[in-house]
Amino acid sequence: MTATSGKPTLTDLLHAAVAAVGGAERSGQVAMTEAVAEAFQDGTHLLVQAGTGTGKSLGYLVPAIATGDRVVVATATLALQRQLIERDLPRTVEALHPLLRRRPEFATLKGRSNYLCLHRLHEGVPQDDEEGLFNQFEVAESTGGPTSRLGKDLLRLRDWSDETETGDRDDLAPGVSDRAWAQVSVSSRECLGASRCAYGAECFAEAARERAKLAEVIVTNHALLAIDAIEGAPVLPGHDVLIVDEAHELVSRVTGVATGELTPGGVGRAVRRAAKLIDEKTADRLATAAEGFERLMELALPGRLEEIPEDLGYALTALRDAARAAITALGNTRDASVADEDAVRKQALASIETVQEVSERIVQGSEFDVVWYERHDRYGASLRVAPLSVSGLLREKLFEDRSVVLTSATLKLGGDFNGVGASLGLAPEGQHDEEFPEWKGLDVGSPFDYRKQGILYVAQHLSPPGRDSSRADMIDELAELVEAAGGRTLGLFSSMRGAQTAAEELRGRLDVPILLQGEETLGELIRTFAEDARTCLFGTLSLWQGVDVPGPSCQLVVMDRIPFPRPDDPLVSARQKAVEEAGGNGFMAVAATHAALLMAQGAGRLVRATGDRGVVAVLDPRLAKARYGGFLRSSMPDFWYTTDRNQVRRSLAAIDAAARDAAVEGATAS
Repeated sequence: MTATSGKPTLTDLLHAAVAAVGGAERSGQVAMTEAVAEAFQDGTHLLVQAGTGTGKSLGYLVPAIATGDRVVVATATLALQRQLIERDLPRTVEALHPLLRRRPEFATLKGRSNYLCLHRLHEGVPQDDEEGLFNQFEVAESTGGPTSRLGKDLLRLRDWSDETETGDRDDLAPGVSDRAWAQVSVSSRECLGASRCAYGAECFAEAARERAKLAEVIVTNHALLAIDAIEGAPVLPGHDVLIVDEAHELVSRVTGVATGELTPGGVGRAVRRAAKLIDEKTADRLATAAEGFERLMELALPGRLEEIPEDLGYALTALRDAARAAITALGNTRDASVADEDAVRKQALASIETVQEVSERIVQGSEFDVVWYERHDRYGASLRVAPLSVSGLLREKLFEDRSVVLTSATLKLGGDFNGVGASLGLAPEGQHDEEFPEWKGLDVGSPFDYRKQGILYVAQHLSPPGRDSSRADMIDELAELVEAAGGRTLGLFSSMRGAQTAAEELRGRLDVPILLQGEETLGELIRTFAEDARTCLFGTLSLWQGVDVPGPSCQLVVMDRIPFPRPDDPLVSARQKAVEEAGGNGFMAVAATHAALLMAQGAGRLVRATGDRGVVAVLDPRLAKARYGGFLRSSMPDFWYTTDRNQVRRSLAAIDAAARDAAVEGATAS
């Protein structure tokens, strides 16, 4: 942008925003801002890798606001949504207002089930086999106060409904259980619609949608973006620019939205809800079909179904046809004897339509779907169907009719953007094909000097991990590293069993506190870990990406093994096979790419500020010895690399001593 007709330059706008939000302007942030502005101006697509500390939020917000067009920003985590809405956007808008001579409105928009439903709250949950909302209130009040967790949560929700301006579940602190929230929220299918609902004028979800229609910048999540793309009926307001932050998560979130599931419990609930509203003959047919499905599920063994077995095909066909008949009957019925009949019908329709659609999808047997059985200790068996790939869907739905910028700290895997690009439906960078959208990749680096601030240590002397999760030599190595570091350790494990085993062993060996994921809420665990430098925190998947603890509390990040997906994961194995049949390397394209992304994210937990120092230790010799090791290492931050165990122990001891000295000096100075 140039200064013409008194218009501020892009540099002027970025200076003002950085000054307002705080921090220092980074060269990477400037490069990102210019590239994003160019993409918007040209109507092209851009993938930007922006390392931790770059200030990427302003790198896209400033050029987006400068366009004057409507912008949608989609993120994966609640933490980033909060940062944008509560910190970055208010300050940026105020800072740019004098320069742009306008004050853009911004709003957040989520799926309907994220907002409290006043109809559910005041009229109660349509009854099936579960206790209704009013029953819970009555029990709580008649006994002088709630005694169960559910009762307490429901009464707190009722009180909160009088105070909240948004009705957004994420604004309720502390939160409530999923079971409690389910009784005061509805899906889009269950909603009566504002014009038919007695509480439509006060509806929180409708108010959020109205605010979004008037806003220039709309912050949403990947799931709603996926729904907007998949379902055809737009749920997001029309927009000219789309920004996808935390873009490394997008394929996973879209796959989740596009996955269907049938369980005996879910089918049974749908049948009970519909049976109250339809004729006896149709209800009996539906119940018989559900019983046939349930009998088959009792015998289901986990694993992928390459072809639908004949008996399952018959059961699903019967279930689909019976559900279709029930849907027709529900459309014709009006039962005045049922209290609040419209709400009951909507819930019944929503449940039975899901049964019909998932059954139909599996019966059709598309070559682009993967079908498998799962078994859960708590929920029993489930039948699932997911897309073999979402790249075609994203290519068709995401990149048409608007400029798209995708950004993350981890988009370059193995040294280039092509792996992530392929998963998004993009051709290799620089390859022009009319069927594929044109795009550019940009790595703006990081303000951190990774080679001076961190060490990547691979324990190549250890035995490779196998099915036995005990790995006595790995536990010994872990104990020595934690002891040398004086605690200060984030332990990232590929399984919960591995994390539990390590925590139990080290609690018996070392005189440092060991926190374990699952023993307290994640937020409380991270807070305790950050406050006490001697504390260690061990856990699994959510810790690989969800911990931001700068300073001396996190100076050793340990990965017990390369986090490859389970080889028996039906979706992963199907995707690998498809790549191989197309002439590619299925292992590298799927399993290694999955592991590289997680390792890049996990290693990124170490250096969160310019003063951070420490070690990332990978206790899996394959990272040093296997042919794919170089691909994985090149996906991680450029730390100084070593396999010398003695050197690493000396470095950890020195880092620990320096942190202790700094703590003493700080205490003396205060």
